[in-house]
Order: sequence, then structure tokens, then C-alpha cells
Amino acid sequence: MERTAERTASTSTAVDARSALRLSRGITVTWWYMALAVVVFELLLVGLSVSALVESGTGPLPTGVVGACGLVWLLTTLLPLHDYRRRTDAVSLVIRRRYLAPLVAGVVFGLVAGVTLELWVLGALPVLQGAVLLNWPSGTRARLVLAATALLVALAVIDSRLTLAENGALDWTQLAFLSTVLPAITVSSLWWWDVIEALDRARVSEARLAAAQERLRMATDVHDLQGHHFQVVALQLELAERLMPGDPDAGMAQLAAARVSVDEARQGTRDLATRFRSVPLADELANAVDLLRAAGTDAEAEVGPDSAAAPAGTLGPVVRETTTNALRHGGGDWTRLRLSRTDRTWRYEISNDVTGGPPDDTGGSGLDGVARRAAEAGGDLEVRRDESVFTVVVTVPADARDAG
Repeated sequence: MERTAERTASTSTAVDARSALRLSRGITVTWWYMALAVVVFELLLVGLSVSALVESGTGPLPTGVVGACGLVWLLTTLLPLHDYRRRTDAVSLVIRRRYLAPLVAGVVFGLVAGVTLELWVLGALPVLQGAVLLNWPSGTRARLVLAATALLVALAVIDSRLTLAENGALDWTQLAFLSTVLPAITVSSLWWWDVIEALDRARVSEARLAAAQERLRMATDVHDLQGHHFQVVALQLELAERLMPGDPDAGMAQLAAARVSVDEARQGTRDLATRFRSVPLADELANAVDLLRAAGTDAEAEVGPDSAAAPAGTLGPVVRETTTNALRHGGGDWTRLRLSRTDRTWRYEISNDVTGGPPDDTGGSGLDGVARRAAEAGGDLEVRRDESVFTVVVTVPADARDAG
């Protein structure tokens, strides 16, 4: 029993690990959407800068320099953006010289673009954009982006009275507006990622807590079951030891009772393990439908609303065996599965088409096994055959004990 519990615990740990991995993979797409949005806005800024220079008739050399510096700046901002995904409060703001390139590239692009386009707001933006991407402590980034946005708005007002007053083309206006709002857009995207990541960690913690609670419940059930029976066995053996010298018959009776108690403990442990290993009957029926459909059969299942209370240990193997029987002997056009409950019985029915006359099941023992399982649970098996339909009906009492 200890080995079984250890295997169950290790299996649960592995399931926790796989669940955490699936959840981490599940938010990867969200991260790429967020990062791509920031990159697209930066690329749009560089593109508008080049477009504004082309529209104003600037020569190809200054336009090419601004475009090249803009692309280098964009590529260097990918480094802090990539690191942001794995950031923690324990990581320092600047990791050695890792972020020196984005800051230098931002300064160079800001000077070149700001001087060439004569926009103060564009000159300050690349440096501020690189700053908001750093690993600031919680709360600091919000204050930083507010200050950066206020500065950019002030510079945009200055540009509107100077450069934009003389050249109010659409590209220039869009460039000034995008330069003003880009840090706020970037921080909003990073904040959204923080929210998604926090929700993902909460889901992982909830899954682990549920698994831990399930293991605790199983440990409690095992302790109660084994503790009760072992205590009874110990008392019976002690009584047999006392009775054996003077009354051997009474002592042997206590030994026999102790053996019965051991058998009950063993059966109770087996039933407990079966209950934890059993698959819900609704899932068994869904798996059967998927298997039949994969074989090219038009399969449907009708499941009652209270199917969770059905004896899965008894009817689960019946579902699997009858599904195999339908695959082997059915015509392959259609199969219908039904699980319903009356006041006192559970009724499972599977019907499928047949070809070439009634199916011959004499070559196997599938239906014999189904009949045996139904009988062990106090139920019945009914088989109906005609020229086109083969039906198997299994009924078991509603209070049937799982045969496992």
C-alpha cells in the first residue's frame, strides 16, 4: 500500500508539472501579441520618420541615415523587451552593460531624427522609450511614464508652434502624435502582460492546491481505513493469544476473524484505489464516441445529467467492451450510445447497424464478460439482434457497488 501511495504521489507531482507547463505555454501567444504590438508601433514611428523626410524632399543620404539609425534602435529595444518576460523584482534595473546598446542607439537615433526633422519630441522619444523598457521596481514605471508623457506633450506643444506650424503635413502630425503616446502604449502593453502572468500563476497555484487537497483526502481515507482494520486485527490477535492456552477453539475463532478483517482491509484498499483510478463515465462515453468517429462511424451519445453518480467501475469496462464489439461486428455506418437513470436502476444501451445478417459473437468472450460484470453488480444484460440492428442493454441497480 505504501508503494501504491508513493506511485500516486509521484504521478500527481508529474501531473502538476505538466499542468504548469501547459499553462505557461498557454500565455506564450499573449506575450508575442503584446511584444509584436510594441515592435509594430516602433516600426511605424521609424516608417513615418522616413516618410516625412521623403515628403519634405530631403536628400536620400539623410533619409537613409535616419532610417538605418531607426532600424538599429528598434532592433536594440528587442533585448530589454525580451528580458521583460522573465523579469522579477530581484533582478537589478540594469544588468551590467546589457542595456547599454539600446540606450546608445536611442540617443543616436533621437539626435539624428530630431535634428533632421526638427522635432524636439522625436529627439527625446527614443531615449524615453528605452528607459520605460528597463526593469523598474513595481510602481516606479507608472511614475516614469507619466513624467515622460508630460515631457513629450510639452515638447510636442513647442514643435506645434515651430516646425509643425510651418509644415503641417499629415505625416508630420502623425509622427508627433505617435511620439507623444508611444511610451504610454508600451507601458500599457507591459502592464497587460503583468496581469496575464499574475492570472497564470494564480491558475497554476490553484491547480497545485487542488492536487494537494486531493492527495490529502486520499491520505486521510487510507489512514482511516487501514487504521480501523489494523486496530481490530490487533485486538483479535491479542484476544486469540490469551484464549489459545485455555480454549484453543475460541482462539482459532479469533484468528479466523482476524483473517476476515485482513481481507476486508485489503478489499477496502483495492476499492479505494479503484475509485481514484476510475475515469468518469461521461468521459468513457466521450472517448467511445471519438473512437467510433475515428473509425468512420456516425456516432452519438446521450448522457443523463446525473451521470457523475453512475458506477463507473462497473459500466466503464462495459462501455469499452461494447464499443470494441461495435467496431468488430458493426456495419460501420452508425452507432448510438445512451446512459440514463430511472428511480432504481442505471441503464446503458448501445445500438449499431449490422451488415450481412446478425453478428456472430461466438468467436470471443466479450459479451460473456459484460454479462459477468453486470451480474456481479446485481444487474442484467439484454442482447437484441435482427437483420439490421444490434443492441446491447445493461442495467444495474442505482445503488450498485462498483465491480472495479
